[in-house]
Amino acid sequence: MNISILVFGCHKFLNTLPDQIRYATAFNVEVIDNFDLAVSYIQSTPPDIIIVQASIDGSIEICTWLKDQVKLSWIYCILLEDRSQHIIERANYGWEWDLEMTSAALKQGADAYIWQVNTEPAIDNLPEVTANHRLILAQLSVGLRKAEKYRDLMRKNDLLSSIALADSLTELNNRRALEWDLPRQIQKAHEQQLSLSLIIFDVDFFKKVNDTYGHLVGDRLLQLLATRVKHNLRFQDTAFRYGGEEFVILLANTSGEEAAIVARRLNRIVSEQPFAINNQLSINVTISLGTASLQTDDDAQGISLLHRADQCLLEAKSSGRNRVISWENFCRIPYLQVASS
Repeated sequence: MNISILVFGCHKFLNTLPDQIRYATAFNVEVIDNFDLAVSYIQSTPPDIIIVQASIDGSIEICTWLKDQVKLSWIYCILLEDRSQHIIERANYGWEWDLEMTSAALKQGADAYIWQVNTEPAIDNLPEVTANHRLILAQLSVGLRKAEKYRDLMRKNDLLSSIALADSLTELNNRRALEWDLPRQIQKAHEQQLSLSLIIFDVDFFKKVNDTYGHLVGDRLLQLLATRVKHNLRFQDTAFRYGGEEFVILLANTSGEEAAIVARRLNRIVSEQPFAINNQLSINVTISLGTASLQTDDDAQGISLLHRADQCLLEAKSSGRNRVISWENFCRIPYLQVASS
């Protein structure tokens, strides 16, 4: 585990911390004394633990800010009280005031509140310094356990998300993944003024394959088809198994004309070579494809975009299969021909 610690304080404050923190090779320690720089650092490179010097400007603010960040609230924040006036008041007012200060610090966002002791060489308080450092290291251990549990949880969540969004047969993304990704691709396209297209296709006469050879052969054919298609996509293209023998490909930063070119290439790649199911059986199949591009009046979820591509797919199937119909070409088909299909 690569442990990252941010010390929000000055370098003189760093020298008061236990040697196990200052000199440990297992820790990556960063020292920042400016609130804005610290916030920027936390957002870009979240540390496991933050040790905050109470006397520095913005100390309480950074504890409060951190706990308001839902995605960063797991970071363990240790507030070290080194303000001289507070230390004097602690000595004068006793344990009840001490508890009030601790309660206030925890409410303001700190996970731990520790009183700092004077570590000047001239001060003969070695037992107190040693005990104080043990307390700091104990809270450090608490923070590290929390960070490790968080990382383990994230790993499990990533695994579960991968399982939930993957098609178990073809190992492509599944329909749920498309429903998650398409709105984000649409939003990105609008924000960055980029084109976005998609292809929807299915296997021609796939039912005949199942009826003739059985569903196991049909499943194997879909696996081989998915592999061939995936290996012939561009880096910006994402393939999904939409359901049964139907697939969708998202084409980021791709115009309608470019989408039609990609679709025709996939049509050719699928049909030009049979799929070897085993040593005794190879099957020739073709696919029908429909393409459509994002328009300004499309809904944010991509339903209208999918619908246009699906209309093109239906036209490709009804007009003979093994072909590509783009939305631009579909719109040129005479009304009566479309209606009759």
